[in-house]
Amino acid sequence: MTDEPNPLGAYVRARREQVTPEEAGITPVGTRRVPGLRREEVAMLAGISADYYLRLEQGRDRNPSVQVLESLARVLRLDAAATAHLLRLGTPRPSRRPARSGPRPVPAGIAQLVTTLALPAVVEDRAFGVLAVNPLATALSPRLVAGANRLWDLFRDPAEQDLYPDWETATEGAVAVFRESADTDDPRTRDLIGQLLRASPRFGRLWARHDVRTCEGAPVRFAHPQVGELVLHREKLDIGGTDGQVLLVYHPVPGTDSADKLALLASIARTPADAGRRT
Repeated sequence: MTDEPNPLGAYVRARREQVTPEEAGITPVGTRRVPGLRREEVAMLAGISADYYLRLEQGRDRNPSVQVLESLARVLRLDAAATAHLLRLGTPRPSRRPARSGPRPVPAGIAQLVTTLALPAVVEDRAFGVLAVNPLATALSPRLVAGANRLWDLFRDPAEQDLYPDWETATEGAVAVFRESADTDDPRTRDLIGQLLRASPRFGRLWARHDVRTCEGAPVRFAHPQVGELVLHREKLDIGGTDGQVLLVYHPVPGTDSADKLALLASIARTPADAGRRT
């Protein structure tokens, strides 16, 4: 199911199932038939009634106070990003915006910047759809082309999976960031989620966890078929005035083996026309 009718209830239920009694300071007694905490335990620790908490999970009460949400975040051991997500789910939302016929165009200045960068660079939307890319990014991964979707390729393209030696870690992070950034009111995003749920059991397991993470700069390890293993730092920069477009740039630590390998990849990626201008 891609358009959850009760996102707040689904979220707190998924998160309580991942907190052990020991983590919550409770001594388990007897046989437990559910993973994680029981509803009444969450209610007790959050200082609310068990009946009220049940109404939240079942969607019969969808407007809890900020104080209740913050208490639940504490009990469920949510970090800052997950707490912000919980607060958004518990806040009444305005009416849905009219669906767009397609993604907004990339600003002309950003599109030009991408082509001039001497590093792999990609512009993507909230749902990881690739909007613009330079040749070095495509040389890093041939799946990085305008119109592709990074999340789909990560789960469904064997060559893309082989590119990531730490594929399981990469998928965990990608789904958590996707849940935080994607607009699930967008029909195209809901369609992508539905397709991934049908096509990838691993995506389904990760999506059911309701993990949330903000995207921060981090090293990414690649196993490139042409230049071998290299580590590049990925930076994700918001593009103002674009309703969620971001610029991804991959860069090596100067003077490292990875920097040399990226330079080699850049030389391999040069077009014949580029080579001709250098003669």
